[in-house]
Amino acid sequence: MQIVNVARELFAKQGVEATTMNDIAVASGKGRRTLYTYFKNKDDVYCAVIEEELDRMSERLRVVAAKNIEPEDKLVQLIYTHLSLIREAVLRNGTLRAEFFRDIWRVEQARKNFDKTEVELITKVLMQGIRKGKFDVANIRLSVDIIHYCVKGLEIPYIYGRLGDGMGAGSSRPLVQQIIHRAMARIERPDEIMN
Repeated sequence: MQIVNVARELFAKQGVEATTMNDIAVASGKGRRTLYTYFKNKDDVYCAVIEEELDRMSERLRVVAAKNIEPEDKLVQLIYTHLSLIREAVLRNGTLRAEFFRDIWRVEQARKNFDKTEVELITKVLMQGIRKGKFDVANIRLSVDIIHYCVKGLEIPYIYGRLGDGMGAGSSRPLVQQIIHRAMARIERPDEIMN
């Protein structure tokens, strides 16, 4: 939607607080009445900007989840795709990034659908791993929640390059792969080895 794209640009340049509904109406070439037909207020516009960005990110995560690769590798790719997309979105949006961190509650409300999609994708990958005999997961729901919240917890350090004293995706990836492989690995039991 043109209004959302114009609002994103204005928010990125001027900040959310400094941008008015009138600014958005003028920049989009729409009248204020038209703008208020779609949005109750500037907060609604801001949420629409965040939701559109998160919808794009969800689509990119779906592409990774659909890849024909081993579940362990797919899970690692989902994690790094998530972190990279969040970083790109925040850094691309200039002044908007300050608003992102200042009003995290509003962002959390807007990202409910994104989080739901990500949880569904992680669940599918874990189920694939279990079916292939790669993962041994006693409690799928708890495992998914732990992975999901761990990744969310890494967002801000990853965005600012503070993960492991500035470790980027290249240097942290082997460690994350090792953690995922060991945490989810199916361990052969002595009676299985004998058979």
